[in-house]
Amino acid sequence: MVANSLPGTARAFWTVGPGQGELRTVELPAPGPDEALVRTLHTGISRGTEMLVYKDQVPDAVQDLMRCPFQEGELPAPVKYGYLAVGVVEQGPDGLLGRNVFCLHPHQDRFVAPVEALIPVPDGVPAARAVLTGMVETAVNAVWEAGPRLSDRIAVIGGGIVGLLVAALLKRFPLGRLQLIDIDPGKADTAAALGLDFAAPDEAAGDCDIVIHCSASQDGLATGLGLLGDEGELIEMSWYGDHPVQVPLGGAFHARRLSIRASQVGAVAAARRARRTNRDRLMVAMALLQDPVFDVLLTGSSSFDELPDVMRRLASGELGALCHVIDY
Repeated sequence: MVANSLPGTARAFWTVGPGQGELRTVELPAPGPDEALVRTLHTGISRGTEMLVYKDQVPDAVQDLMRCPFQEGELPAPVKYGYLAVGVVEQGPDGLLGRNVFCLHPHQDRFVAPVEALIPVPDGVPAARAVLTGMVETAVNAVWEAGPRLSDRIAVIGGGIVGLLVAALLKRFPLGRLQLIDIDPGKADTAAALGLDFAAPDEAAGDCDIVIHCSASQDGLATGLGLLGDEGELIEMSWYGDHPVQVPLGGAFHARRLSIRASQVGAVAAARRARRTNRDRLMVAMALLQDPVFDVLLTGSSSFDELPDVMRRLASGELGALCHVIDY
């Protein structure tokens, strides 16, 4: 168990250099009239953007664009970064007092945030599962980007947590075919637990209407383009940080009139932007998490005191996880 912070202070995780992190004591202001004090129950670790921040792999040109909502410090370091927090409101409006809430906040044992930034957790959603809200939000945005139609043939490439979530949401649509594709046969069990059809790249069915690419690999991108049917579209969800990527635009790319479109959660998908806010999108994600099938994605947990070592082990590959949960 982590010792309680002193009044007026909290403990937070900071990245202090490439592959280096530590717990620091930070100032905790008193909540204002439109704010709440939240005692953290769980946070989740993002294996995508957060890990790129931890390893100092965010290109200089986009460091300002990649700020998270309650970030302190500046990239590359020292910086307080993260966005998957669930806690209980200890001070705030009567309607939220004692309620579990989700917030796009870094790893910190207590924090103050505007009420509008807090998403109430329904009674049917366990607090640990609710850390997935920010990742489900990313998947919701991708589905809005893709705009699947009746009887579409869709492939999702990459069996990490984002790919699994996208495929799990697409499974709710009346599609003609849906496959999750990954080079790791070990991902088949998780796919099966979500009711998904799994295939290795050389076994995947082609002539797809839509491919959603989540593998963050050059080979995965090439595979996805190869699986598209004529005039098909690839939705690129991967963020490669500072890694250069070659896109195979030769061969039949132009003759078959293929398309590549980026999906990034920082803005609501264009198809819904006029009628949905970022908060609306988070509320959709939270409602979806009432399905207990998503518990299969919570693949480990550690205490807050262990977080610096957990981040190091995740970055080195020593610790494998889909979503590793930090308990407070």
